[in-house]
Amino acid sequence: MKKYIKYIALALIVFLSSYLLSPKSEEEVATTTATIAPIEKETRILIERYPEIQTQKVSHKLDSLLKRINKRHDFHGSLLVAKNGKILYNNQIGYADFKKKEPLNKASVFQLASVSKQFTAAAIILLFERNQIKLTDTVNNYFPNFPYQNVTIKNLLNHTAGLPKYFWLAEHKWKQEKAPTNSEMMALLESSNVQRFFKPGRNFDYSNTGYFVLASIVEKVSGISFSAFVQKNIFDPLGMKDSFVYSFENDSIKTNQLAGYRLYRGWRHLKINSTVNDAIVGDKNIYATSEDLFKWTLGLNNGKLLSKESLDLMYAKGETIYGRKVPYGYGFRIDTKGENTIYHHGKWNGFSTGLTQYLEDDLVVIVLEHTGYNAMSSLNKKVKKIVAENFRV
Repeated sequence: MKKYIKYIALALIVFLSSYLLSPKSEEEVATTTATIAPIEKETRILIERYPEIQTQKVSHKLDSLLKRINKRHDFHGSLLVAKNGKILYNNQIGYADFKKKEPLNKASVFQLASVSKQFTAAAIILLFERNQIKLTDTVNNYFPNFPYQNVTIKNLLNHTAGLPKYFWLAEHKWKQEKAPTNSEMMALLESSNVQRFFKPGRNFDYSNTGYFVLASIVEKVSGISFSAFVQKNIFDPLGMKDSFVYSFENDSIKTNQLAGYRLYRGWRHLKINSTVNDAIVGDKNIYATSEDLFKWTLGLNNGKLLSKESLDLMYAKGETIYGRKVPYGYGFRIDTKGENTIYHHGKWNGFSTGLTQYLEDDLVVIVLEHTGYNAMSSLNKKVKKIVAENFRV
């Protein structure tokens, strides 16, 4: 009996060896490799924080600063500070809703105002990386009836296009009750005989119009709304779960979405109503929390979203056709004369925002506020000084 068992076992070994070592058909190979398909590149950002024991001193100083500006300057907002890619401070002070006396918290979602422009620029660069557009393309490549000839995508990104102000156009030429969308404003630009300020490339002139036109190009090329494109290609990949694009009268109010306020007679806070300009997106109207905005900064700088070559383009100064450098990249202000910063501030309907990267210190300061705070640059300098004097790693 033992002899037969030995022969059976030997036969089984020979059979299995011949099966496993024999060439497989294409179908068999496909089935096998499908189970071990390569995992897609992970883009989601994991936020790191310094241990509390390391940040006690600097946190105490920054807490005192927030209390002081809340009392003296009516600051109701959020401050996030990160060093070497890790959060060392994230706190809020003041109210989210003044009528209900609800305090701000980490989930409070602020309108980014002009800090939104860097997302529009990144959306354009994503299309550029996918060979769907060229930065030398003119607006007329996508909108043949656009009345301002020879304006390139690069002109729009660098604010050297010389386009008229769409705010004025909406306030003086728009005749409908409902605020115009991007497509409606593009049509109004085409039908209105409004002169531009200068021919493209000649000067630098900060332009909200240029960035709403860029968002319109994103919609035209991608075939989806600007909101959907940014959600799918930026917010979702980076795990920015509390961020969104909001268009007045076209989108519903989201959970934790803040309203902007103004101070009335020195004590009462009144909500600021939306205007005819508030349905336009691309130049403003992205909403985010402080932590989501930090995820964005990390994702951009760590190559999770764009190539290093593309990021270098975004962070490089533009120039006029005469070779004069302008202090603006693609969606970012560039300051190489002072403290070597890449930054942007925003101000709209009560919201005051700032995202500043101090390159030499590897320091990020994010300020989001919603009652018209007007000392953003001063606050940034104070925060930087406090960190330099009270935090060592």
